[in-house]
Amino acid sequence: MRQKRPRYGETIVEENYRHTRRHLIRGAIALGFVVFSGILWYRFVEGWSWLDATYMAVITLSTVGFGETNPLSPRGRLFTIVLIMMGVGVLAYILNNMTEAVVQGHFQAGLRLLKKRRFMESLQGHYIICGFGRTGQQVATEFAAENISFAVVDSADSAVHAAQQLGYTILQGDATQDQVLMQVGVQRARCLVAALPSDAENLYIVLSAKTLSSEIRTIARASTEEAILKLQRGGADVVVSPYITGGKRMAAAAVRPQVVDFLDGILTGAERTVYVEEFLLLPDSCPIVGKTLAEAQLGRQSGALILAIRRDGALIFGPTADTRLYPGDVVITMGNTDQLRLLSQIISPIEP
Repeated sequence: MRQKRPRYGETIVEENYRHTRRHLIRGAIALGFVVFSGILWYRFVEGWSWLDATYMAVITLSTVGFGETNPLSPRGRLFTIVLIMMGVGVLAYILNNMTEAVVQGHFQAGLRLLKKRRFMESLQGHYIICGFGRTGQQVATEFAAENISFAVVDSADSAVHAAQQLGYTILQGDATQDQVLMQVGVQRARCLVAALPSDAENLYIVLSAKTLSSEIRTIARASTEEAILKLQRGGADVVVSPYITGGKRMAAAAVRPQVVDFLDGILTGAERTVYVEEFLLLPDSCPIVGKTLAEAQLGRQSGALILAIRRDGALIFGPTADTRLYPGDVVITMGNTDQLRLLSQIISPIEP
């Protein structure tokens, strides 16, 4: 037996909007048919000019009460009576649907939904959070603190309402479906975070995202060590287990509390003064490629501290002045906002 797909709030809004628009279009077509019929009758049966026929049809259907433009024959008066009844019926049909749409909010909600979808279609290089539970909410909070453009996908009405209250862009739907991921712009996204409670659903999301966009970076939540291995085999770039990571952090906080406080202070939160950032060295736009750190003088020019360099998956911690920079290297640095801004201008100068 085929399982019925769940009807989400946005699906109902879209159906109501389409239903209302369909009825209004039908009413407009019917009104145009009635007006055109009246014009043709007065022009060819009564023998009036096009202007007089149009004027008579309009004042008849609007029931303004003006007199006849030209004398009407008996059959012309009978036709006018039928025309008035048809026009009143069509206008009542249009006004009834319009009033219902305005009072119940179908039209306004549909326009807001279309506006949000057009905004999602304009997103480029954004982040996607699949699941707005406790993990997804924390990820969204950190993204918002970093002023990162992101969109949320969740099927629960409560999650959608919570995200809307916080001002986040959210699409209600099943993130395991390719169509939903395409609506949120997975082909143009930079990174996807699969934060659903189910390991199976997170694995399905990772597989779908990698199929739709092989270049996207995927980060998945896992509950067990077995799920971590399966997600890694499924193509997830990073797999995080809240239980394992939380246990390690609690142990570290017990043994080295000051170190943990320092790292938390530079990695998360909106009130930070010191940041850890990474910069990718592009061969076409980076002028320091091929130079050593002593020749590039990154620390002297910007004041930022060079912590490490990631090259071909390997981490060079505490690089020396003789360490040479190559295309594709990721330079990991620490500094305040002004220092990192200067470093960004050195690594990726803006063309005049």
